[in-house]
Amino acid sequence: MKKLALVILALMANSVIASDFKSTEAKITKAMKSELRTEKDTKRDANRLPVETLKFFGFRDDMKVIELLPGGGWYTKLLAPTLAENGEFFVAMGTGRVSKGLIGKEGMDFLSIINDNANIRKEKGDRFYSVDKFDLAEKDVDMIFTFRNYHNFSFEGRKIMNKAAFDALKSGGIYAVVDHTRRHMQDLDKENGRRIDPVLAIKEIQDAGFVLVDYSTLHARSVDALKYEVGNKDVTGKTDRFTIKFKKP
Repeated sequence: MKKLALVILALMANSVIASDFKSTEAKITKAMKSELRTEKDTKRDANRLPVETLKFFGFRDDMKVIELLPGGGWYTKLLAPTLAENGEFFVAMGTGRVSKGLIGKEGMDFLSIINDNANIRKEKGDRFYSVDKFDLAEKDVDMIFTFRNYHNFSFEGRKIMNKAAFDALKSGGIYAVVDHTRRHMQDLDKENGRRIDPVLAIKEIQDAGFVLVDYSTLHARSVDALKYEVGNKDVTGKTDRFTIKFKKP
């Protein structure tokens, strides 16, 4: 009887979680159909699986969220409208492309750029970006995302970025990391610079004070032998990526 009761409670909990995501999922799905998205954006949906990815991380439409290094805004176009009614949303670090391409457009009026004092730079001859110590200027954040960007930084740059994320999140807040997989303990070469060892990433993020909560195989791709540069025609659009969820204690 005790085991049966536990099973029933677990099923009820899962049902509540699934139900809780329904309104958020509806908003994400609506954002996916927005005219703001290009054909190039929508072609990536099947590979990037935004609904499933955001659900895995526990994302909800009433959260306070920061997206680090938004790039061209692929996820920004989904997160901003989803959070517009009930949440708060900020982008930070390397926001130039987003600010030029999205600020002022319909559906992006909610998009806020944090006082971005992160001095991201490449020194002459360096392969990876460096960044000075910085503060994200927001506190008690529920969730911070970084999608396929962790690999771009040097060890020191990653350390600084992780600390900034840790300081901005509330206790229990989630640090959500997705990136291209490099083979464990493989030396850096000309083909794997835009990949990173997930074991190394876990260690570095735990060293920043985070607790590893869960990982997902949503973006695992057996067709990627982890030997080619991510832009190589044989793997582009189907790279193996790790999807890892961390929590601030």
